[in-house]
Amino acid sequence: MGAAMSHEAQDIFSLEFARYIAAGLATHPQWRALALSNLDNWERRNADAPQLLRCYREWRELLALPEAEFIAQLLAQTDRGQEIRQGTPFAGIMTAREVWAMKRRIREELSLRASQSADKQRGAA
Repeated sequence: MGAAMSHEAQDIFSLEFARYIAAGLATHPQWRALALSNLDNWERRNADAPQLLRCYREWRELLALPEAEFIAQLLAQTDRGQEIRQGTPFAGIMTAREVWAMKRRIREELSLRASQSADKQRGAA
């Protein structure tokens, strides 16, 4: 397993994961069923956590939307879109290996970007 991800990396991962879902939803309609099943399980497990139950209800409402509207909400570059993506019920559509590969790539890209920025700052000094 990899190191902990920064908030920035987590936000980028959740958006990329959402894009993966959006791109595959039309050809994998079973993903919605998996998300609903995950919500069922989580609701049973967290029946005494009203805040979580509220999030799960919101996800059920999102999943009931027409596909185009659901995808627009999922990919929205807003605080609300980011909030939605943080608690995705789509766990299980990617293998652990695929998830870790995506996270590793994001961390590497952010590290490279930080290194390039530091090089520019040193060159400007």
